[in-house]
Amino acid sequence: MSDSGIRVELSVDTPGACPVASVSDEAGAAVTDIARSSPNENGQIIEEFTATGTDEAVIEEREDMDKVFAAGDGARYQFTRTRTDCVCETVETFDCPVAEMRAENGQLHLTFHAPDVDRVRAIVTRLKELYDGVSLRSMRRNGDVDPVDSILVDRSQLTDRQQEVLETAVEMGYFEYPKGANAGDVASELDISVSTFAEHLAAAQTKLLDSIIAE
Repeated sequence: MSDSGIRVELSVDTPGACPVASVSDEAGAAVTDIARSSPNENGQIIEEFTATGTDEAVIEEREDMDKVFAAGDGARYQFTRTRTDCVCETVETFDCPVAEMRAENGQLHLTFHAPDVDRVRAIVTRLKELYDGVSLRSMRRNGDVDPVDSILVDRSQLTDRQQEVLETAVEMGYFEYPKGANAGDVASELDISVSTFAEHLAAAQTKLLDSIIAE
């Protein structure tokens, strides 16, 4: 059995018709502990999540959501949906099961494990074709303890502007959880439009991904 592998964490700012992302946006909730059942014979999937720090009334007004458990400042909700081409299922078409999911302010975060860089590149490329605001949060090779040492990159491939955009995003907490700044905040700091920020960030991330040296 190979001991190679990469742990990938990424986020999607606009994950389409994702119920858990929409709940986090509409109710101001942190959505965690997301679990899904296998599709039944009718192709329906039962999905559950825990929402904390939220206006529960907003969720309970939704006809598609049922509260199944409440404790402390959070509650567990359940809903049924049909199988769709969502972010998580897009990742899983590449034979990489999603290990963890959470959502905040409409943004979906997920973690999965890929066998190699080529698979990661294919997944990220496909997600960027389907969704806006796809950002790699971290990549860590199997066995790495310090994420700083987990990948080797050549930053000289970045233009000065791409490096400035990336560094500003990091400094302002764009990649943190909870988010320290959103795309609009970083774009304003750089005095550029949000679309220009997204273009520079996507280009920088693509170059850094391409420069990863597989062992």
